[in-house]
Amino acid sequence: MIVYPAIDLLGGRCVRLRQGDYAQATVYSDDPVAVARGFRDAGAAWIHVVDLDAARSGVPVHHALVARIRAETGLRVQTGGGVRGMDVLEAHLAAGVERVVLGTAAVKDRAFTEEALRRHGDRIAIGIDARGGEVSVDGWTAGGGVRAADFARTMEALGARTVVFTDIARDGTLAGPALDATAELVRGTGLAVIASGGIGSQADIEAVRGIGAAGVIVGKALYEGKVDLAACWRNG
Repeated sequence: MIVYPAIDLLGGRCVRLRQGDYAQATVYSDDPVAVARGFRDAGAAWIHVVDLDAARSGVPVHHALVARIRAETGLRVQTGGGVRGMDVLEAHLAAGVERVVLGTAAVKDRAFTEEALRRHGDRIAIGIDARGGEVSVDGWTAGGGVRAADFARTMEALGARTVVFTDIARDGTLAGPALDATAELVRGTGLAVIASGGIGSQADIEAVRGIGAAGVIVGKALYEGKVDLAACWRNG
C-alpha cells in the first residue's frame, strides 16, 4: 500500500480544510515546495497535491506550482482540482505529473472522462468525494446526484483502474477513516482504491491497509504530528 502525503494549495499556500469547508482553512506553510521536500526526505516516493482554488472555480491556478514540486523534489505527483478539460490534463502530464485525478469532470462530463481514460489509462484516477454516500462536485460545494458505490462501478465500466475515495465528513477531522465505505469499494469493484479523509494515527493507516486498499492519503495528521511519515516505511 502506498502512503501519499498530501499538500492542498489555496492562494499559493499549504493548507488543510475541515470537512471541505473553505471557511475552515488552516495554513501550515507559505512554501509548499519546502513541505514537499520534507516529505521526500522522510522517505515518501509519491505526493498527492490538490489545487483547491481550481477545484472550486474550475479555473487552473496552481499548475506552475505543481510542476515546481515535481521538478524540484523528484517525487511522483498525483494531482487534482479543477481538471475539467483535456488541455489542463495534458499540461499536467507534460509537466511530469504521474497521475491526474478527475473529480467534478468525471461526474459532469462523461465524454471527456471517457476520452481521458482511453488516451491515458493508468495516469488517470477518478476522485470520488462523498458526503452522506452521495458524490460531491465543484470543490465539494454541491451534490452530484449519484451514490459513490454506483459511480465507482460506472467509472470501472468506462475503463478506470484507480479511484481516490474521500469521505468528506471525516476529512480534516483526524477522527478515523471511513473503513466500511472504503471496503465496499475494494470488495465491490476491481479498482485500486486510494482512501482519503480522517486519518489521525498510525493505527488508522494500518486499518486501511488491512481492508486491502491500494493507497492512503495522509494530510492533517502529518502536519499535526499525529503520524510519523518515516515510520510508515519502517512498518512496511
